[in-house]
Amino acid sequence: MNMTTPHVETGFRRQLSWFDATLLVVGTMIGSGIFIVSADIARDVGSAGWLLVVWLLTAMMTLLGAACYAELSARLPWAGGQYVYLREAWNPLSAFLYGWTCFLVIQTGSIAAVAVAFAKFLGVLVPALGIDPDAGAYTLLDWPDFNRRIALPLPWRDEPWVIWQKQRYSITAGHLVAVCVIATLTAINCLGVREGKWVQNIFTISKVAALVLLIVAGLLMAVHPYALEANLHDLWSGVFDTPRYQEVSQLVPWPTLAALMVVIGAMVGALFAADAWNNITFTALEVQDPQRNLPRSLLTGVGFVMVIYILTNIVYLVALPVRADPNLENYIRTTQQRISELTAEGRTAEAQVLQRELEQRWRQANTLERGIARVLDDRVGTAVLEQVSPRFGVSFMALAVMISTFGCVNGMTLMGARLYYAMAQDGLFFAVAGRLNQRGVPAAGLILQGIWASILVFSGTYSELLDFVIFAVLLFYATTVAGLFIIRRKHSAEPPFRVWGYPGVPIFYIACCTLIMLDLLIVRPNYTWPGLFIVLSGIPVYYLWRLLGRHKLEVSPG
Repeated sequence: MNMTTPHVETGFRRQLSWFDATLLVVGTMIGSGIFIVSADIARDVGSAGWLLVVWLLTAMMTLLGAACYAELSARLPWAGGQYVYLREAWNPLSAFLYGWTCFLVIQTGSIAAVAVAFAKFLGVLVPALGIDPDAGAYTLLDWPDFNRRIALPLPWRDEPWVIWQKQRYSITAGHLVAVCVIATLTAINCLGVREGKWVQNIFTISKVAALVLLIVAGLLMAVHPYALEANLHDLWSGVFDTPRYQEVSQLVPWPTLAALMVVIGAMVGALFAADAWNNITFTALEVQDPQRNLPRSLLTGVGFVMVIYILTNIVYLVALPVRADPNLENYIRTTQQRISELTAEGRTAEAQVLQRELEQRWRQANTLERGIARVLDDRVGTAVLEQVSPRFGVSFMALAVMISTFGCVNGMTLMGARLYYAMAQDGLFFAVAGRLNQRGVPAAGLILQGIWASILVFSGTYSELLDFVIFAVLLFYATTVAGLFIIRRKHSAEPPFRVWGYPGVPIFYIACCTLIMLDLLIVRPNYTWPGLFIVLSGIPVYYLWRLLGRHKLEVSPG
């Protein structure tokens, strides 16, 4: 049985031009990730060559996925986007599981995480309004010895598998700032899509300008001979010295294969930094001439962002060595291992003392000693601008990230509610989310999304939840693209855009997603099973919603 939402005018207002839609793609893709995730990738791959390979592979995959979604958006220009594609290709259950995961974690968790990133960088300028109690943030609640974790014993592991762990729980003024950002942007978007798009356009143009300035300033003023020599001297072999490689090599006996698996697993951060490009498909009924403008905005926006991302990482590599100074790296690794041991033994006071010593030694090192892998708080962009202007670099980058994250939250807020609208129209979400206000926007869906995102801010678990769902995100991407083969048969009218290289491109994209998912099962198991549990938790909810009979399902004529 297949539900369908007819693609007719339903009160939505077509106020998004191709330019507006493109800026929504760009604005939601560029958040805080590009400024920080390269540090985590560098810790895994250990060398400049592999760092660039990770970003190039991410660019290739994202562009191929966007091309497939471009055809889907041209064939089915309906509100709800990816939710509709899954429903029309497969069944209502698969579509609901996607929408359920988006509301529970993917969309709302991303909104929470990016809003907290805004507050974190505000704390650089005004410490009292930041997130970190130790950095001077005004603290409402601090539980330093929280020390909670969820562990699962597995027969093939000596140590229990730690699914979730948090040593400290706190609520600071920064959390209130994050909630205020969510509430403000939710309220603006309740006024209408025109108001939301103007916020998006202004902040997206500003963040792109800041990134271009980072690239130009980095290439002209931050190039350092030591960084160039260190990175060019060892383009590839550094991966064999990383902690991630040591873990994987215990399971995979072939060194080259283990190294490649580490590199593929390292794509997690880059894929997250480049994610949310699919959100524009949720707004199909508000885009002018969507069958033409949605594909154009997807391909233009994604292509532009990936070029910017690769250039930004080239700047990182000419300004900073990938690896930290060997003495500093050895100290950090051994100390972190000891902290973990003390925590596992319940000796939290000793672990906290050692953690403070580690942070003091870490912060005393200079940017070249720390390198990309051990840059302070993973803020690679800030470290580069510090070399350009030690006095103003940190403040400028903090302001740039605040602009970037504010615009990113706005885009995700605007587009996410359209997904819940489509679900509600099918009777699979709160009915009130399927109604439009006098301004032609799903205000109730916006408010529900904002409330849950705010709860995730205070839960302190948004980062862990986002880590958990990367496997599920890839699974939904692959499943949606696989649905293109079915959609072509069910909706055979020729659209203005057809993905090039069909069926090779969709098949190749599905194969890439599958390869990464299989790799993550070995390289990052903590990122896989919890995510699947989150998705599967939606199955009983789906049947409960059906049982409640909020709406009668309609049979699609297709």
